[in-house]
Amino acid sequence: MTNKEIMELTERVIIPSYKRYPVAIVRGKGHTVWDADGNEYLDFASAFGTSNVGHCHPRVVEAIAHQAEKLLHVCNLYHIEEQARLAEMLVERSFAEQAFFCNSGAEANEAAIKLARKASHDRFGPGRHTIICTEGAFHGRTMATLSATGMDALKEGFAPLLGGFAFAPFNDVGSVEAAIDGTTCAVMVEPIQGVGGVIMPGVDYLRDLKALCEARDLLLIFDEIQTGIGRTGHLFAYEAFGAPPHIMTISKSLGGGLPIGAMLTTSDLAEHLGPGTHASTFGGNSLACTAAIAVLEIIEADQLLLNCRKVGAYFEEALQSLQESHTAVKEIRGLGLMQAVELDRETHPFVMKALERGVIIDSAAKTAFRLLPPLTIGEAEVDRLCRLLDELLTEAEA
Repeated sequence: MTNKEIMELTERVIIPSYKRYPVAIVRGKGHTVWDADGNEYLDFASAFGTSNVGHCHPRVVEAIAHQAEKLLHVCNLYHIEEQARLAEMLVERSFAEQAFFCNSGAEANEAAIKLARKASHDRFGPGRHTIICTEGAFHGRTMATLSATGMDALKEGFAPLLGGFAFAPFNDVGSVEAAIDGTTCAVMVEPIQGVGGVIMPGVDYLRDLKALCEARDLLLIFDEIQTGIGRTGHLFAYEAFGAPPHIMTISKSLGGGLPIGAMLTTSDLAEHLGPGTHASTFGGNSLACTAAIAVLEIIEADQLLLNCRKVGAYFEEALQSLQESHTAVKEIRGLGLMQAVELDRETHPFVMKALERGVIIDSAAKTAFRLLPPLTIGEAEVDRLCRLLDELLTEAEA
């Protein structure tokens, strides 16, 4: 089928809950994808940061194919070797001691919300259930995670939302402290706000937040759906800020393109989710866990965290040079290969023009690009992107 044929079919049979770009991607390899008409694109979005090891990495593809011949799925009433192996790898590389697997970031955040409330109920009794979230945060599209999201525009038309959530400005520990009352059980934040436009925390913000939670006997939840699995140059972003949480959620790039999410926590908290308290039919199935194991092995074997830090520093410097050359660029933000360019105007026209010229970038916020290339990217690809951005900015300013 051609791009046009696929788009026409999509418009006829798919619910229009996405505003799609006029391209049908049918193939990918590394940091390159192709559409149905054979056009080639350099991918600096990675499907919202999902393809950290690149599209169709041969070791991920091989692992999936091998597992598919043995077992795709069995329910969680049985022991699943690949699930246990993946959990072991994650806890060995993080603060956590146990894991719960699901299918998406929203599901992982749902699990974290339930754990925080259940643990508080078991320890302190009913009434201590409020979770303080931050303005500008994005935690998902389910009713609970939408209720926890700090973006009013996304909530319009879905009332009544779930109660038990309060909000404080991001990067303001004092405001979080002021919001704490007798109903508070936890604080939930993204270490770096992704959908909000790659909003960075202050140097001490996450550490001070952890100290506040410890002092007030509250649980600290980090949503690392976008920042986790190497995006910042660390396997998990909390490592960069020296602030391990009590509960952490991951998803997106964990499965190399297959749907999988996880909630990680300590053993003393995990015991509050006993049999019958929470479940996910497809969560942690053999196929998805096999892909995730391959992703973690690739990140280590190919030293992608080192590449992320090295190329990320080069990337940030190149973007700052753009800022010096163009008055339209207001700010450069980011860490590792999670970067944003804040403009004095809307970014959507730039995204469309870049697509026409063979480069995929993402408009996270109304006036900010969000740049999330695969962790395999090199300096040559960064140079190509920055040359294009220079051209587009020059044309716009003219």
